Amino acid sequence: MKNILVVFTGGTIGSTAIGGTINTSDAAPYKLIQLFQQHHASREQISFHSIQPVRILSENLAPMVWEKLIAVIEAQDLGRYDGIIITHGTDTLAFTAAALDLYFNTLNIPILLVSSDRPLDHPEANGLPNFICAVEFILQRHEPGVFVPYTNRNQTTQLHRGTRLASSLQLGGDFMSVQGKSHCRFVNGAFTQNGLTATDKSRQRVPLKADFSKRVLLIRPYPGLDYRYINLDAVDVVLHDLYHSGTACSSAQWGDQFSLLVFIRQCRKRGIKVYLAPAVKSDNAYESTRELLESGAQMLWNMSLETAYVKLLLAYGNFSDERQIMDFINQDVACEHV
Repeated sequence: MKNILVVFTGGTIGSTAIGGTINTSDAAPYKLIQLFQQHHASREQISFHSIQPVRILSENLAPMVWEKLIAVIEAQDLGRYDGIIITHGTDTLAFTAAALDLYFNTLNIPILLVSSDRPLDHPEANGLPNFICAVEFILQRHEPGVFVPYTNRNQTTQLHRGTRLASSLQLGGDFMSVQGKSHCRFVNGAFTQNGLTATDKSRQRVPLKADFSKRVLLIRPYPGLDYRYINLDAVDVVLHDLYHSGTACSSAQWGDQFSLLVFIRQCRKRGIKVYLAPAVKSDNAYESTRELLESGAQMLWNMSLETAYVKLLLAYGNFSDERQIMDFINQDVACEHV
């Protein structure tokens, strides 16, 4: 007998479409287990225990939801379970996957986040295939860590490490790991490695409190971003997103208000630390990137933006000493360093 804890949180996988509007419903979450039992003949008998601590569409998520979700999971007798499946919406899936992967880095059973691109009643919904992959991963692999099974349209199911999952592509519903390196594939009921090293070898286990700082600001770049409109009164830390080549505007040619370089200097005067991500560390870097680093910004190398953001929330929520903060940021806690 395999025991699996299923944690329902809402999202499209827990929704129905009525009158042209998609919203969460009471019945939809449990339909997932019913569909699994109807359409999938598992080799082993499985006992599902389900709880529903929250019911929201994932676009409405805030870090307080992670804190509640963690508290509810830790209140369970986890020694009873071979694995945990959490249903989740797709909009903020990559952020939650990173948050749980980093936080539960000491847990010795797998956690899998399962989503669906459409409500389960839709004939093309991928929620059931994703759920089947999650169950089979618990039965067959039982690796510790947080993973996300997802079936892109006209592709085989991929299993992504939580800290390496990127947000869905714009105007589409597909998901991929950063640099296209998923953990493994699920084909014809079996898992095939994608050439990545074993996830458990490089981990440095760090017990954490479920404290996510509320004073970290994420800024995304775009042509014409005017830093004069950014209020830093309640901010201790800034994470600045970068363009795909690891760059952002460092020029004041069109005015100081458009220069990240000038903004970093202003933050330093106010005692606000500025971090940059994502960027791949290499021997060569653009001049603008070097200028940003020389100005005092700290690059979070080889880490997805979603994971960098969550890791900063945990770092500044758990530690007050600068050395402890930097040690945690630099440690490979949940295979987040690509």
